[in-house]
Amino acid sequence: MSVTRRHVLARAGLLSTQIAFTGALSELFAGTAVGSGHSGEHGYGPLVPDPAGLLDLPRGFRYRVLSREGDPLRSGEGTVPGNHDGMGAFHGRHGRTHLVRNHENRHSARLGVPPITGLTYDPTAKGGCTALELDDEGEVLAERVAIAGTAVNCAGGSTPWGTWLTCEENEDRAGTNGYTKDHGFIFEVDPIAPHRTGAVPLTSMGRFQHEAIALDPRTGIVYETEDAFDRPFGLFYRFLPRKPLGGTGSLRAGGVLEAMRVPNVPDLSAIDEPGAVFEGVEWVPVPDSQAQQTPIRLQDFGTRGITHAQKLEGCYWGGRSVYFVSSYARSAEGSAGDHHGQVWRYEPAHRRLTLVIVFGPGTDVQLPGESPDNICLAPSGGLMVCEDGGGGQHVYGLTRHGTVYEVARNRQSIGTPQAPRWGEFAGVTFAPDGETMYVNVYRPGTTFAVTGPWR
Repeated sequence: MSVTRRHVLARAGLLSTQIAFTGALSELFAGTAVGSGHSGEHGYGPLVPDPAGLLDLPRGFRYRVLSREGDPLRSGEGTVPGNHDGMGAFHGRHGRTHLVRNHENRHSARLGVPPITGLTYDPTAKGGCTALELDDEGEVLAERVAIAGTAVNCAGGSTPWGTWLTCEENEDRAGTNGYTKDHGFIFEVDPIAPHRTGAVPLTSMGRFQHEAIALDPRTGIVYETEDAFDRPFGLFYRFLPRKPLGGTGSLRAGGVLEAMRVPNVPDLSAIDEPGAVFEGVEWVPVPDSQAQQTPIRLQDFGTRGITHAQKLEGCYWGGRSVYFVSSYARSAEGSAGDHHGQVWRYEPAHRRLTLVIVFGPGTDVQLPGESPDNICLAPSGGLMVCEDGGGGQHVYGLTRHGTVYEVARNRQSIGTPQAPRWGEFAGVTFAPDGETMYVNVYRPGTTFAVTGPWR
């Protein structure tokens, strides 16, 4: 188990529920309902230890285990794959809810997504998505493979027409690690009828180490983050579709992929002043979106270069802006600066980029999660943040007033009694009616439905 600044402070009793990061917190909630009067505005109280040893929640909340890795899929197609990651929730008929769940499986994964005829891209790859159908009481009615033969499906995002865009955080070529096809693409998944979308890569959206997407519901432009693990780090992209907001399958019509250039800012991690504003953001066409010879982040974007950032992960749309997260940056690994998390806001109408929030070092002492990763907007108007760091793993709530509160703690140790370790949370999302929070534990792969007094 890694020992971090957060753990040291916790043992010293220096952590409280008031966050001390710097930045204009209210900007994170643009376009969401004001949560005045909701109990969630100041948290739901301390977590109560779970006698079953799975998930600690505040008093008044309860969970249901929807699915666990290794159990039989209800479709009879095999077993539930492992490495549960990003997830989306969709409205169905008769009060039903449909979930699409990513499986971030590499070529060496023990529990891969079973290959299914008509839904498999590369039969040698073990990633993909599974889909769950829940009735109006939250009981699982069906569970099946939604797409297979993809690689390292990390996060993604939902479309206005009710499909899930699953992202491969991988850019291996055919012939590498046993793969028979190139990887590094986005795939569209229909949560109700997966065969309608099949296993077709949206190649014009770029081939790189995708993380997450956010779609502008007014223009159909798709924003994409890249979580590259080596220097130079990832880019922030936008995809201009030829058929914007055209419904299921429209993204197959292609479009133009561009990368963000912030004038005179080659590395976002060098910016450490919350509220810093950059006007005149430029979007530069990607020379080779298929990265046939060179990864996109290494391609020649001209004498003015391009803007990079380490650990570009979460991405969501709020109001008239897109927000994206850099989970951390470390100068020892090649970044221009050090931080434990940044949240950036881009306003397309004004071509303006703003650093909204900066997490430590030197600015905060507890951070909602040590490295903010998956993020979703909560019904109360705040944020839910999945922790992806060392030590205990939590889902945290973050209110408009700057209060951080615990929502859930993973109790399933994947270590030993002498050195316990806990898998990270991922894929936090809410049912369309806002009454249920769904969240995954990455390892052991477990999907939870959490109900309680959310309002």
